[in-house]
Amino acid sequence: MQMPQGNPLLLSHTLQELLARDTVQVELIPEKKGLFLKHVEYEVSSQRFKSSVYRRYNDFVVFQEMLLHKFPYRMVPALPPKRMLGADREFIEARRRALKRFVNLVARHPLFSEDVVLKLFLSFSGSDVQNKLKESAQCVGDEFMNCKLATRAKDFLPADIQAQFAISRELIRNIYNSFHKLRDRAERIASRAIDNAADLLIFGKELSAIGSDTTPLPSWAALNSSTWGSLKQALKGLSVEFALLADKAAQQGKQEENDVVEKLNLFLDLLQSYKDLCERHEKGVLHKHQRALHKYSLMKRQMMSAAVQNREPESVEQLESRIVEQENAIQTMELRNYFSLYCLHQETQLIHVYLPLTSHILRAFVNSQIQGHKEMSKVWNDLRPKLSCLFAGPHSALTPPCSPPEDGLCPH
Repeated sequence: MQMPQGNPLLLSHTLQELLARDTVQVELIPEKKGLFLKHVEYEVSSQRFKSSVYRRYNDFVVFQEMLLHKFPYRMVPALPPKRMLGADREFIEARRRALKRFVNLVARHPLFSEDVVLKLFLSFSGSDVQNKLKESAQCVGDEFMNCKLATRAKDFLPADIQAQFAISRELIRNIYNSFHKLRDRAERIASRAIDNAADLLIFGKELSAIGSDTTPLPSWAALNSSTWGSLKQALKGLSVEFALLADKAAQQGKQEENDVVEKLNLFLDLLQSYKDLCERHEKGVLHKHQRALHKYSLMKRQMMSAAVQNREPESVEQLESRIVEQENAIQTMELRNYFSLYCLHQETQLIHVYLPLTSHILRAFVNSQIQGHKEMSKVWNDLRPKLSCLFAGPHSALTPPCSPPEDGLCPH
């Protein structure tokens, strides 16, 4: 962790520094048929290591397990669900995007990015990466056992750390809820653009179908044959512009999916990993500490009872030995509890380092809207002069359409 001189608890990272650590691409490769099921494989490419390796979903699972083993007090992102059967293309694509977000968050974390587990996952090209990952973590304790500052973590924490932790947790929960709603709305906006593209394309095809109709005119409509012919010719030509409009709308929708929705999902994944970390702190080290204290109090009572009842010296010595062991366990739990709070404090700082990502997301959204509307406006304006060919006046003199009255019907 990059720390300024003085208090090692404080970090000095910027968002640009974190984003510059690495950019990892995760792409689907053609499915390989197994004995019973098809297996989805991914090509994982790292700019930092200049590597490209093949990974399966289970490789990601082992990778995450090793991170949790080595860094139980840090924000390890969650993985998307496996869903063995009935995985359609939409699910597989959503999982690919989620795996990409996962590995990029890990590759940009100040601690994970310098760990051998990450380097192995991104660059080892052997056949059994899972065993290689497990071997790298064997006989190696977690961060508490390897950090020189672990036993002194309490010295660097503020006196009101518990109150700060509660406030930070509530703040992150509120931020998560708000960004979750933003992501949902951004998804709907992007989806509407893609639906609009499909509707415009169908609209243009229907105009083209009308223009290509070869049904002969009945005799009573023969006087208007030239009008109908001109109308069909013009309608057929409009399909080109509507296809172009559909293409522009689809591009805008896809761009907003990639630049807005995905970045919101990345930030949500980070916030969720912080929420998961808070739960691990409460249900893990804090709960173990409380259980150890409870067990210690029971032993002390047994010791007092044995002294009163004048039990045999051997049984009393065994009880004393167990009490000493429990005191050591309690001391370790206390140290781990403070170290967990120490890590939580630093991870909270990392969350705030990522907050400026909001401006990146909003800028991408605004630029996409401006560019999309600008390009579509140009096509609509190019389309307008062609509408004059749709209406033929007396003696085949073509006249432009009039402005419709309130009922929407043109007198022509």
